[in-house]
Amino acid sequence: MTENIKNQAAKVAEELVSAAGLRAGDIVVVGCSSSEVCGKKIGSDSSLSTAEAVYEGLSSVFDGKGIYIAAQCCEHLNRAIIVEREAVGKCDIVNVVPQPKAGGSFATTAYKRFKDPVALENIRADAGIDIGGTLIGMHLKPVAVPVRLSLNRIGEAIIICARTRPKFIGGARAVYDDKLL
Repeated sequence: MTENIKNQAAKVAEELVSAAGLRAGDIVVVGCSSSEVCGKKIGSDSSLSTAEAVYEGLSSVFDGKGIYIAAQCCEHLNRAIIVEREAVGKCDIVNVVPQPKAGGSFATTAYKRFKDPVALENIRADAGIDIGGTLIGMHLKPVAVPVRLSLNRIGEAIIICARTRPKFIGGARAVYDDKLL
């Protein structure tokens, strides 16, 4: 089962990179309920092995393209973000180390796998993957656009993906760059 989850996560990452036009240096926020991936109710059956499979699948794609994962913690840590320090420069960090039952298995896995992890209260990511109804919207840039992929699940968990785009400003005479849409 974990190999299938890893493969599904990698496919989702590949398709999101293409659909969102992600580039090196971009940040993808990932909220992942390992319980939901395993077919259980969110927060009820945290699984490190499942979270590791999801992480491995995503990172196998994102790492090679220089795209950062921002792992969203669960509600018990107020949906804090775990991210590589180099991705966020001199942001204000907070002091917390996620655990499977306080932060979630995915954030715990990311914290252990990152080279220099830091925790933030919030971030403004370029794209996002919500795996199992984790509510990542608060960590996306202001204009989020839904992205439909060929897969709509990882394991048993429903996924919803988004990309962001710059805000439109101006009026009737404004001209916009089609590459930013």
